[in-house]
Amino acid sequence: MLKHHHDPMVAKLEAAKEASDWPLLIRLCRQTLRKNRRHHKAHRLLGFALGKKGDVDAGLEAFRKASALYPQDAELLINHASLLFDQARYWDALPLLEKTVELRPERSVCWMKLAQCCYPINLNQKGFEASQRALDTATETVDRVNALTHLAIHRRELGQIREAVENCTEAIALAPHFAANHSNRLLFMLADPHTSPEELTAAAKEFGNTFEPEFKPHWPTYEERRGNPWRKLKVGFISPDFRKHAVMCFAEGILAQLDRRQFEVYAFYTYPQIDNVTERVRCHVDHFVQMHMQDEEQRAKTIRSHSIDILIDMSGHTGHHSLLTLARKPAPVQATWVGFVATTGLTAMDYCITDEAINPLGADPLFTEKLFRVSTYPATYRAHSRNPLWRYQPRYAVKPTPALRNGFITFGSCNNLGKLTDEVLKLWGQLLQQIPSARLLIEGKGFERIDFEAEYRERCQKLGIDTERLTLIPLDTNKQYLAYHDIDIALDPFPLTGGTTTLDILWMAVPLVSMEGHSSPTRMSTDALTHLGRSEWLAKSKEEYLFIAKSFAADVTQLNALRLSLRDEVEQSPLMRDDIACPHFSAALRTMWLQWQAKIDHPDAPQAQEAAVARWQTTPPEHLRQPLPPRVGLGNGESLPLHEAHARLQDLAERALTHSTGKEHESALGAMAQRWQTLTEFAELVLSAVPNDPVALACLAEVEHAHGHTEFAVTYLQYATRAIEINHAQLASN
Repeated sequence: MLKHHHDPMVAKLEAAKEASDWPLLIRLCRQTLRKNRRHHKAHRLLGFALGKKGDVDAGLEAFRKASALYPQDAELLINHASLLFDQARYWDALPLLEKTVELRPERSVCWMKLAQCCYPINLNQKGFEASQRALDTATETVDRVNALTHLAIHRRELGQIREAVENCTEAIALAPHFAANHSNRLLFMLADPHTSPEELTAAAKEFGNTFEPEFKPHWPTYEERRGNPWRKLKVGFISPDFRKHAVMCFAEGILAQLDRRQFEVYAFYTYPQIDNVTERVRCHVDHFVQMHMQDEEQRAKTIRSHSIDILIDMSGHTGHHSLLTLARKPAPVQATWVGFVATTGLTAMDYCITDEAINPLGADPLFTEKLFRVSTYPATYRAHSRNPLWRYQPRYAVKPTPALRNGFITFGSCNNLGKLTDEVLKLWGQLLQQIPSARLLIEGKGFERIDFEAEYRERCQKLGIDTERLTLIPLDTNKQYLAYHDIDIALDPFPLTGGTTTLDILWMAVPLVSMEGHSSPTRMSTDALTHLGRSEWLAKSKEEYLFIAKSFAADVTQLNALRLSLRDEVEQSPLMRDDIACPHFSAALRTMWLQWQAKIDHPDAPQAQEAAVARWQTTPPEHLRQPLPPRVGLGNGESLPLHEAHARLQDLAERALTHSTGKEHESALGAMAQRWQTLTEFAELVLSAVPNDPVALACLAEVEHAHGHTEFAVTYLQYATRAIEINHAQLASN
């Protein structure tokens, strides 16, 4: 490694870095490199500073040049990889970090960074081993804490839940103010059968008591916001998951159809990755604010600058959360919703938006938030949130139960492997013993690797599962939902049940056996099945779980009939009805605001508060008394009523069907292709706002027919026809 003895620029560079003066540091690095193209320190710091300033492309290019000059510099490689991390480019970072552990195997930080990289790309065994090496080589407390953090993360993915919780607890004891370990412990406790609901709440309160006191004396009162109780409110949703993420399966309908007569909607996005789902969110909301480069204090200031009235957290203690932003109370009313099924532990969070099925009466002491129970499912499920048009593809249509072609029953699970504890797998082994012809299919991350599959088979065998009847298939998000075609009966894990997976299963028309728990993490499937009207699929004991599963398996004819009707049942239930969920959600937000305003008016008089809220609720403005028709967001805060969107679709279809001839035939064909593309894109936009819209589906059928894709055209028309039938039935029932 090159040294810069008595080099005055080194001191200047370090001083600029210490001051976090990134423009100055960039300028000094470039000045230095103009004089000395091989100046080691300047090369190290230029990419780092550019990344900190937000000029990512230039930073990566600077690191690329520096790495070519100094391929043996482990620190340089780590900084390069860290910037790739920030852009979610984990596979690009991996070889750099593998090189660092070769160069500096004695340094804990090198192993830790490798372990960190392995998690988002599902290399959990490799990450576990790297974490253990990081722990073994740690000489400082901070290195030991980081190693324990990543050891716990990978253990959870490998099914070692109890050990993961213990690693987090050890890390918290060493560094109580490291927030990530508190959140990780809470996440892992959700799936730990040895953790009681009360212990989970206590751990969440420990998080709140550790971090909130610093900010609480500085909370604004926001009394200046008091005024007309029915004024239009600014509602902000803060999340790292406005992207291809399970949360968007439940949130998109609310974002798209929340009553714009009452609310101006903001999306505060805290993650760097942008994808097609992000772009849809931009269309749905009135304002989209990117915040991933801001720290927690800056995020709080940004939210306050927009004068947000109600701020809704959508991540809780999940990855990349902003709870320390919310602990600063950047809005008068704050609620948590959909991303995390237990308490945040923060008194800054006023409400948890929920329902009675997942949090029945008596659950209130388990939350620091006030439980605001809506009278319906508190979200709306969207199948194929990654690619909405896929839900209409023929390969995802409901098929007969596979036992008819196989001659045997296949039980299955597509849940996160971290939920499949030893207790769960033992029970599934008992089920296979009681139905000797049955088989078990498990889909999960990592099964594409031969070593991991072999290890998992060995674990299952030790727990009583006949591995000759066990099929393990790798999770492939590009083939999402297809595994359900090979499953007759889905088995839910416990105590932490399926969330998104449960809704996926039901939409794919596979019946589900689940265990009814005693707290919200253990009642996610209970929530879904209750609103579906299928509470008879819920077991209260292991014995009843086996009984329900065997009852399903006993009559294949009845099982097939159920399968062929279940999708319609799901789509017409409150689980997937924006028209049911959005009015209730809007009413909940308005009531929260009225309650806050009543507290300002009557701070020490609960009865007066209740009376004020009741009085205001009886006098909404006249224009809010009528139902709100669906809307289609166009982006930049613009939207169209659905009937206007239909008119635009029909106009685009007429244009696309216009044939051109003559001298410019080739250019005319290009123009025609563009018109078809424009029609497709707008139809997709409509369907992302209003799933199963028959006009959009009919237009897509025209597109596919024009291009000779008869099977797809027929499928779209079938969905359109069914949507019209359902709409007529709903109108008749109303």
